[in-house]
Amino acid sequence: MIVWVNGAFGSGKSTLVDELRPRWPEALVYDPEMVGYVLREIVEVPTCDFQDLRLWRRLVADLAAGLVQEYQRPVLVPMTLVNPGYVGEIFGALKDAGIEVHHFFLNVSPEVLVKRIDGRSFTPGDPDKDEQVRQWCKTRIEPCTAAADTLPSNTVFLDGELTPQELADNVLARVRASPNR
Repeated sequence: MIVWVNGAFGSGKSTLVDELRPRWPEALVYDPEMVGYVLREIVEVPTCDFQDLRLWRRLVADLAAGLVQEYQRPVLVPMTLVNPGYVGEIFGALKDAGIEVHHFFLNVSPEVLVKRIDGRSFTPGDPDKDEQVRQWCKTRIEPCTAAADTLPSNTVFLDGELTPQELADNVLARVRASPNR
């Protein structure tokens, strides 16, 4: 089983997974961003977004499925994924592999997202790069929030302004209530 935690940058995906981890110690945490960082070291990313690389999408799905199949443990995935084609490609590959995916999307107002992004440091020691990353994250707010209407019908929308504890309670209750658990 995969629990995919989706939402805009600053919505609390990693914070939620950090809250789930001690409550669900058998779960593995898999951050597909690491696959993107590896690919960036090997090939050029013309659009600056590694999600646009077909290989990234294939590797993300293959590694997620492999983790579930090899280790027989649930996998927590904190990753923004809002392009409908990419969602279909990755989730379709997981479905084809027989992997159950619980998809959660954290809804957070644009104002709160901007505040959270401004409060983060992405590249400590490099203020110019830090500001570039903040600006890029902010340009992604509107497309991420607009994409909520295009996500799969089984997506569970959560109020991302709840506390991490409340969100984790909600996720665990829904996952445990699943008939395939």
